[in-house]
Amino acid sequence: MSEMPEDLVLRLLRYYEPEVRYNQGESFLPMSVEAYIRECSLWVQHPGREPELLVPQGELTLDVLAQPRQAAFGAVHFLRYIEPLNLADLAAHRLREGFVRREFRAGRGRLARVGFGSRLLDALFEVTLFARGRVPGDTAAAAVLAYQQLMAGDPHHTYYGRVVEQNGWVVLQYWFFYAFNNWRSGFFGANDHEADWEMVCVYLAPVSSDPGSTPDPANPRPDLRPLWVAYASHDFSGDDLRRHWDDPKWHKNGSHPVIYAGAGSHASYFRPGDYLAELELPFLRPLVDLTDRLQTSWAKLLRRYQLKEEHELEQTHLNVFRVPFVDYARGDGVVIGSAMASGSAETRFLHSKPQRILWSEPELLQPEPGWVLHYRGLFGLYARDPLSGEDAPAGPRYNRDGSVRRAWYDPLGWAGLDKVPPPAEAVQRLLARREALLDEQAQLAADIAARSEAIVTLGVELAAMESQPHLQTRGRLERQRLDEAIQATDRLRATYAENEALLDALRQHADLVKTGQQDPRSLRKHIRRAHQPSSPLGLSRFAEGWAAISTGLFLIIFVLLFLLARDSLDVGLGALLLLLLTIEAAFRRRLEKLIVTATG
Repeated sequence: MSEMPEDLVLRLLRYYEPEVRYNQGESFLPMSVEAYIRECSLWVQHPGREPELLVPQGELTLDVLAQPRQAAFGAVHFLRYIEPLNLADLAAHRLREGFVRREFRAGRGRLARVGFGSRLLDALFEVTLFARGRVPGDTAAAAVLAYQQLMAGDPHHTYYGRVVEQNGWVVLQYWFFYAFNNWRSGFFGANDHEADWEMVCVYLAPVSSDPGSTPDPANPRPDLRPLWVAYASHDFSGDDLRRHWDDPKWHKNGSHPVIYAGAGSHASYFRPGDYLAELELPFLRPLVDLTDRLQTSWAKLLRRYQLKEEHELEQTHLNVFRVPFVDYARGDGVVIGSAMASGSAETRFLHSKPQRILWSEPELLQPEPGWVLHYRGLFGLYARDPLSGEDAPAGPRYNRDGSVRRAWYDPLGWAGLDKVPPPAEAVQRLLARREALLDEQAQLAADIAARSEAIVTLGVELAAMESQPHLQTRGRLERQRLDEAIQATDRLRATYAENEALLDALRQHADLVKTGQQDPRSLRKHIRRAHQPSSPLGLSRFAEGWAAISTGLFLIIFVLLFLLARDSLDVGLGALLLLLLTIEAAFRRRLEKLIVTATG
């Protein structure tokens, strides 16, 4: 935790507070947890029993939520935000929603972005919604109405912040709370769930003052410089979560990081676009891992990485055993940002200039409020869904199982920065390591000199023995000793040469860090898998239509084969798959490749 005064913490958070750009048609924006809690009821789910109401709606407050509660193993505390709509309210909402939904267009190629196998798995996944725990269909509609009514009385949009000082870094952590995630029902995504927490971090490091520069008078801590920013993501972890502040491949508005929020999912992205996300099903995990390893090994075997450009290297390959979804993060809707930020010129909006809203005063999470520290339950409905995350999340401090989030107790390690010291400390460590290496080199040089002397002595002795037959046995032993001594000395010389190269690298890097500059080539070297928006598809409308009907066509014909030709099911299924794959390849202009692969 930080020892800064509260007013300084607030000013520092506001100076770097993110600007969030949403999609047209987004229904839910960041809001106050307190306002949300007032509309909730508190429940507990014991294993094998019906849910039990603990605090009814209208009586729940943050103070009540913070009260410690004991329960048996396996019990889950959760909130309920809304009740299902009656038919009249639902019909009225659907009528209004028809006009709102016109603001969002998925665009062509949504289904054609993935192959037939992935679309088939997606169809089977959708069928499982009827058999597993999920948020009821009218819950999303009720959530929209409840949220609109709530915001009509309190139209403020806020975030929750904290400052953590760890290993010389100053970490600014921003938490955004949403009343509902309607990714599935609103934008063809993977899941719906009540409540949603999203988080980003800005990492500041101490810097020495530059006499030639003029500090920003609005900056409350000019002695700190932003070096990294990290956006939380379910599909990425560690180094892949963060970008260097000077990396030109992500957007910022002055001192404010720009977040492109996924439509309905509210996931954070560095650049605008449509992102292909994949949902991993637990029972397919072995096949997913095997496919990933085979794809990686095949790529290395063909040395593809040496033949591709940097942006191609950062593309993630798709796995046929993961369910694909598109997360739309176009940033063409409402923008919530700082009053200190100027209008951004970095991104051209797809339509007219969007509505801009200013952040309200942030809420501090330090010292930790009781509802953050003591409530380990879920902030919405417990749907008991084991697959796609229809269960509500826990609070900012905890995971769904009640354990503490790594991003909370170790924000450096969460983003892979536990191995990266601040620049001032890095210089000290580089110089200290160089001094230690110089001492090691001196010891190596002395050892090499002594061993070289011994080798020469052994060589002289061996030369003297070669003309003396009675010394043959000893000569063989001396030859073995000489060979071993030469090999050991050669290893020491190789180590000495490598250390010389390392000394030069340490010196160069220390000089670079001292200047405060960053080698442009190293800004993205830490990234193994990058968030990359999908490229536009060049497929025809017929291909898009085929992508929409092919999966259903396969399932219908499969059922007919099962009912009418069960004895020839294997032959018929094989012929059906061959026909569908041939049509698929033709639409994707890969028919020739398919024929070569099949006959080669």
